[in-house]
Amino acid sequence: MLDALNAGKHVFVEKPLALKREELGDITSAYEVASKNETPLVMVGFNRRFSAHVKKIKQLLTGVSEPKSFIMTVNAGAIPADHWTQDKAVGGGRIIGEGCHFIDLLRFVAGAEIVSVQAVRMGEGVTIRDDKVTITLGFADGSFGTVHYLANGSKSFPKERLEVFCADRVLQLDNFRKLTGFGWPGFKKFKTSKQDKGQSACAAAFVDAIESGGESPIPFSELIEVANATFDVVDILEGQG
Repeated sequence: MLDALNAGKHVFVEKPLALKREELGDITSAYEVASKNETPLVMVGFNRRFSAHVKKIKQLLTGVSEPKSFIMTVNAGAIPADHWTQDKAVGGGRIIGEGCHFIDLLRFVAGAEIVSVQAVRMGEGVTIRDDKVTITLGFADGSFGTVHYLANGSKSFPKERLEVFCADRVLQLDNFRKLTGFGWPGFKKFKTSKQDKGQSACAAAFVDAIESGGESPIPFSELIEVANATFDVVDILEGQG
């Protein structure tokens, strides 16, 4: 990635942006140097923010000025301890490698800067603890969100659910197939014929930005913010012994 930035090339990175905070610093420095000539587009495959369901949530939240609360439940599924994704030197571990997806999703839906990070992992008694984690994010507008990233659930349970509470209303997104509004004026349900996690729309947005000469679909500052928040989570968990 650094070679591409140093050559002034646009870069699309499958998550995560970096495995270590030091790498993030190198990426930021290379981006700043490249931007002095012609700003390259840097994009991470945070596809969920491009889902039609999430776009609908953003549209519905446009008229809500008060702070919001979010609950993201991820039935992540068990992966063996010797799998590469569990290796922090190779895959970063599951929070850095996949949990970043959901930190980014809440950052996008909140539409406000992350100002606080808290986290707790499951206690001793299980072989792997770092994939059974609860993360709480505070946002600059007073909103807060919780990500329950859990690898100890049943495969028969849906993988992802997002709930939004605000203004005496609730939005519930079930597995990126059905969005339901409770107490939401003028909105009850939005469905797609198949699961829509936004993968195609994410790639298309990046290509369109290159072709049109527009800005990156995800601001570089948000990519750095989400990466730092993810590293904060890992630091907190490691400090728990």
